[in-house]
Amino acid sequence: MCAAMMIAVATSAFAQTEPATTPTATETAPAPPAEASPETTPSEAAAPAAALPAGISAPPEGQGQIVFFRPSRFVGGALTFTVRESEQELGRLPNARYFVHSAEPGIHEYEIGRNDTLRLDVEAGTTYFVIQTTQIGVVAGRAVISPSDQVAFEEAAPRMRLWEPRN
Repeated sequence: MCAAMMIAVATSAFAQTEPATTPTATETAPAPPAEASPETTPSEAAAPAAALPAGISAPPEGQGQIVFFRPSRFVGGALTFTVRESEQELGRLPNARYFVHSAEPGIHEYEIGRNDTLRLDVEAGTTYFVIQTTQIGVVAGRAVISPSDQVAFEEAAPRMRLWEPRN
């Protein structure tokens, strides 16, 4: 396995939400169907759009967003890793932190710790979740980022805080 592992994501399989819409005064929210019609499968009828976790808002109009998160772990807890795209620092992931990055639609490559890369096809109006884990080596820890999902983020959220850059 090479030092800069590339994960190509051709589809948004781990995207969790579509853009949230709020009814205006002249619109009303559609009522959920009482029962599944023959054209819909049971899972389609029972699968309403997932709401974003507390503290995460919908992506800006015409953009997607990526929630980079690092669950609280004892192993490697003292290490902090930086997430970059094309040499631009987007945010840092100390232990038990997360941050949200808005991105234009298209293919993006995110790098962490100068040794792992994730390639992501971002779609407008979609929220993606990316988890950072730490592999402990002989001398130092190594950051790894990989696609995740909203459920994993929500499980880790009670022990995480939003990362905010220092001014």
